[in-house]
Amino acid sequence: MSNEQSILSIPISPETHKDVWVYAEVRHDNLIPTVFELLFLGKKLAADLNEKLCAVIIGKNVSQHAQTLIDHGADKVYAIEHDHLEQFVDETYAKLLTDLLLKEKPNKLLLPASTIGRSFGSRVAVQANTGITADATELSINKEKGGLLNATRPSFGGTLMATILCVRGHRPETATVRPMTFPRATPEPGRKGDVVKVPVDLSGFKPRERHIRFEPEVSQEIDISQATIIISGGYGVGGANGFNALHDLAKTLGGAVGASRRAVDSGWISYRHQIGLTGRVVRPKLYIAAGISGQIQHLAGMNSAETIVCINKDPEAPLMKLATLSVQGDLFEILPAINKELQKCGFGAK
Repeated sequence: MSNEQSILSIPISPETHKDVWVYAEVRHDNLIPTVFELLFLGKKLAADLNEKLCAVIIGKNVSQHAQTLIDHGADKVYAIEHDHLEQFVDETYAKLLTDLLLKEKPNKLLLPASTIGRSFGSRVAVQANTGITADATELSINKEKGGLLNATRPSFGGTLMATILCVRGHRPETATVRPMTFPRATPEPGRKGDVVKVPVDLSGFKPRERHIRFEPEVSQEIDISQATIIISGGYGVGGANGFNALHDLAKTLGGAVGASRRAVDSGWISYRHQIGLTGRVVRPKLYIAAGISGQIQHLAGMNSAETIVCINKDPEAPLMKLATLSVQGDLFEILPAINKELQKCGFGAK
């Protein structure tokens, strides 16, 4: 039996594993803000366990981001950096993170449910012989079960919420966390913490995949996950052309266009615009919903918005009751009127 096989065949004792870890994702030398949400969540979990909060970061020259992570709550930062790690390669990143997990023995591990986090998080869990909950929207410590991680995620198309526990004796309990579900940690500039630069030796490692090049997406649209203003349309817009009024208003306000699942399923707009349990979770300052009734799956994706404006013909629509401001009427009359008045006030002018 190989050394790797022997490691993976022996269940791990939870008593030997301490601390809550979060994975800090870097793309094109930039720290992705989702880590600040993980640090907010991780700090609460670590406090409940009376353990430390640690961050792990992988890439080229990534130790430059260590103090930012410490400022946002990390007590310790593990920096895995090497010139050959400039671009994300699933197999290589997973090996390096797994090796560090087996050596340092953390108790919990949180990753963003991003393309990268989802891609190699499951691979890491398999290699570390532990369980993983994908796309969690709620996490807490179950003190009655010895500090197990309660990881809750939507299932059956968002109609049910399932709470998942890791099998006893396997660590770290791992979860990918849906972005924009939690607030970001508040920074404390100059906060003290430890930085551990992890030695990297890739001489004997022969990955079966390699990074060839990066092709950026060509789009003038604002990503809904980063937008502070979102104008969303539902089945009430009536068709693909019905989104034209929303695009016009979004352009004037410098916002993004979102959509309900039903509008996406109807083929009126692409999935990248979908908001809700089966789409993306957003936290804009202003959310304008036009022609969206507000089923629970959609509400779960946008109810953290600071200000919600709902435009609908049906005064009994669920979202009309949740909204900060509800406007009963025809969205095709109201949206152009709002847009016209905003342009009179100078919005949208170059």
